[in-house]
Amino acid sequence: QAVAVAGGIIGGILLFVLLGITAYLLWKKFCRLFSYEKLMNPAKKTNANAIFQDQANSEIQQKSTSRSRSVPFIIPPTLHGRDRIHLTNEEQVQEDRDPFMTPQSGPRSSFHSLAGAYVVGTINPDLYKFPEDKSETDFPDGSIGRLWFSIEYEQESERLLVSLIKVRKLQPPADSCSPFVKIYLLPDERSYLQSKTKRKTLNPQFDENFVFQVSSKMLLQRTLKFLVYHVDKQKKHHLLGQVIFPLKNEALTEDNKLVIWRDLEKENLEPPSEHGDIQFSLSYNDYLGRLTVVVLRARGLKLQEESPAVGVYVKVSLMNHNKFIKSKKTAALLGTSNPVYNETFSFKADQTELDTASLSLSVLQTNKGEKTLLLGRVVVGPFMYTRGKELEHWNEMISKPKELVKRWHALCHST
Repeated sequence: QAVAVAGGIIGGILLFVLLGITAYLLWKKFCRLFSYEKLMNPAKKTNANAIFQDQANSEIQQKSTSRSRSVPFIIPPTLHGRDRIHLTNEEQVQEDRDPFMTPQSGPRSSFHSLAGAYVVGTINPDLYKFPEDKSETDFPDGSIGRLWFSIEYEQESERLLVSLIKVRKLQPPADSCSPFVKIYLLPDERSYLQSKTKRKTLNPQFDENFVFQVSSKMLLQRTLKFLVYHVDKQKKHHLLGQVIFPLKNEALTEDNKLVIWRDLEKENLEPPSEHGDIQFSLSYNDYLGRLTVVVLRARGLKLQEESPAVGVYVKVSLMNHNKFIKSKKTAALLGTSNPVYNETFSFKADQTELDTASLSLSVLQTNKGEKTLLLGRVVVGPFMYTRGKELEHWNEMISKPKELVKRWHALCHST
């Protein structure tokens, strides 16, 4: 009996221990299942992903600081929770200042894929270069400088707005140069506007604005004249060059601001001849058989009457064996003894006729209801008709086909 009692007690203890162990294991398993359900809760899942994304973003930013700054690498929603994929050498990331910039919406081609994202300029750098402004670099031989300006006309207030921008590559008489510019609105040569003086520079930057009051009816008969001067240490003014710009060939409106550059020209410092001088260009195209005359300007004309109603024009006539062939006229400019025309005329002339042809340029004055008066004339042509500068001008035109040859000529009353 004693042995049976002892065996029962031992068996009961073992059964109790086994039940305890089983209960403990079941409790551990239940705790694990409960914690797994808490992690899979939708609200908790979002927080966990946000934490992971913040960590990933911080790691990406740390990586980006170690190499060159790059365009933000945005993880697609389908890849959240995965390990980051390391880019290959061909998959370069672009740079941007905003690390949270989102891509633009719309269809995307394979070029916009991650594998096709190259740094701008590495494919063909020539495609991204700005065109070079050749007006800053291409200067003709013997250049004495170049001037930039802009013009605009206000219809309501009848004001001509002139902006003096800059001058480049001046050729001063001394080592140093202190330039300034005088601006005239011809035919009024008594009044002008003047820029500030720029000290010790061959490439002055002015950026100054000037206003001329002129009616719309008279605007196209006016001409802008820029005179560039240098001031020496003794305060003497030396003329470096000039620009003559007629307004008649420009479409000036309030919405059209024209920026223009012109090469400086040397002013004819010789005093005008007795009856005045005329400047024109000649050109001959041997292929087309065309003789071209560009009437530029006249100076020092002796008008018979000083009146705003007096008009001055130039008549260009082509002659052959002293026989009249054809003539053309410029517009009549009112009330000026220094008119600027800049008008071009062409005549048909065979190359075999150049030895017998000649050009006559007559400056004429006209007034309402009165007879036309001859102010002066000049004839250019071959040795048969001319000598001196007129013959030289004609021969130079023939020796330089298709090139404009420009010269001044003195007017006279004899033919």
